Amino acid sequence: MKTTQFLFSGFGGQGILFAGKFLAYKGLSDGKNVSWLPSYGPEMRGGTASCGVIISDGTVGSPIVSNPDILIAMNLPSLDRYEASVVPGGMIFTDSTLIERAVNRTDVKAFALPATKLASDNGTPTLANMILMGKVLKETGGFDEEGVKKALSKVISAKHKDMLDVNLNAVSLGAKY
Repeated sequence: MKTTQFLFSGFGGQGILFAGKFLAYKGLSDGKNVSWLPSYGPEMRGGTASCGVIISDGTVGSPIVSNPDILIAMNLPSLDRYEASVVPGGMIFTDSTLIERAVNRTDVKAFALPATKLASDNGTPTLANMILMGKVLKETGGFDEEGVKKALSKVISAKHKDMLDVNLNAVSLGAKY
């Protein structure tokens, strides 16, 4: 039985919870068992936000992610706080536009992606989270355009259906980086 634990962390307003929810829906569309546990400070936008996602072939016993297999850190305080908790052999994805230092650990695979700059350069400044998700899905073997589109159509509200293709393009951009 394969179980993968993901931890997303960053400032409120960076789309941390949205990215986690997207990944959870992607896991569901792939026929997996999932949990999604959001957490954010009272400040919301600008405060800290994080969420844990577990994707498993079997039953998920607890939604709490203490030692993630994969960390997605979108700001320096998140990398500083959670880097040590990633399991040896795990992966750490960072937004190198906002995090100037490299990952210190040598027992994990580290991917630094200038997601905020790429988002801004492509006219979608609010989609750095989805660019990072594209890279995460590519490196973990979970990228398939149909599954991504299916998950995005679940997590994007009917009011914002016009954002489906824009998000899909952001995920594809990250996967190609």
